Amino acid sequence: MNNTSQPLLEEYQIGDLQLKNRVIMASLTRARAANPGLVPTAIMAEYYAQRASAGLILSEGTWVNPQSIGFINVPGIFTQDQVKGWKAVTKAVHDNGGLIFSQLGHIGAGAHPDLQNGELPVGPSAVNIQSQSFTPEGFKNTVTPREMKVADIKETIQDYTKAAQNAKDAGFDGIEIHAIVGMLIPQFLSKTINKRTDEYGGSIENRSRIVFDLLDAIIEVWDSTRVAIKFSPVMLSNVGIVTPDDQTIDLFKYILNKLDHYNLAFVHIVGPSEDLSGTPVEALQEDYFSHFRNNYSGRILANLGFSKESASKIIREGKADLVSFGELFIANPDLVERFQNNWTLSESDRDTYYSGGEDGYITYPKAQYPQS
Repeated sequence: MNNTSQPLLEEYQIGDLQLKNRVIMASLTRARAANPGLVPTAIMAEYYAQRASAGLILSEGTWVNPQSIGFINVPGIFTQDQVKGWKAVTKAVHDNGGLIFSQLGHIGAGAHPDLQNGELPVGPSAVNIQSQSFTPEGFKNTVTPREMKVADIKETIQDYTKAAQNAKDAGFDGIEIHAIVGMLIPQFLSKTINKRTDEYGGSIENRSRIVFDLLDAIIEVWDSTRVAIKFSPVMLSNVGIVTPDDQTIDLFKYILNKLDHYNLAFVHIVGPSEDLSGTPVEALQEDYFSHFRNNYSGRILANLGFSKESASKIIREGKADLVSFGELFIANPDLVERFQNNWTLSESDRDTYYSGGEDGYITYPKAQYPQS
């Protein structure tokens, strides 16, 4: 089929990586590392291999150290056993012709003592983010965290850097820093949560400092064109009190302008799932992705429940270079082929999103090819 009218399906170059198409598999927490060491399993290798026709796979959010854990059965990348498990995953993806980045995450104040051996979680300040953490006993309300000292911040950056090296050792093709709402980085960016008076608090520049300290450290391990970062600037629901404020637009303008100097693989931007009218970010309601394009000249990966048609449209208009798909990849391991051939998309079973072993994970069939 001729894909000239569907730029989504065209090849795309990022640094020295050649993507087969611009269909990116977004990170999806599936909670299948159901073992004490949070080690990736054989079914995880099969799951990612099934989806290797994506231009690029972004792994599920992966813990960078024990302190970062905030959700049961989610794998880490801070032990050698975990690295060994991920090696099997990346080999399976590569054997099937795919590319995969590791998404590195830390949940900060979103953790719970039940996941921290009874210890308080850490955050930029001693402020309860008023969210929930998924513990072995189910969802529990978050608690007031321990404020990180500057030494704690420096140590956490070292842990991210070690995790980035572990990702390289495990055979990943690059890494994405997980900075969407609910994670540690947005807690630093939030003036509601971040009450610090040192170099990591107060002004937009100070609250953003952790982003650039992390990037500066990680690009000592990876070439910058193998490093990405993911933001969700306007999330409103189910995120506790880490919500947009009257400085959010200026904050992201500052961040994007500074990121222009890094030559990253891409900046991954999650769009609004709700009406922004009456919120501090109402100005972003119309033509959302253009705002980010106008403030960032590098590659933009857009995420907002796109269809094949709307994804090609936003690329054609120049507002994004790549588009990520999350939920569609759950029930459609061959999503790219279905897009290419206009085949019907399968529906996913929400009851198996975060549990169920193989069921609802590697059991979705590929489309049946038409008989000749």
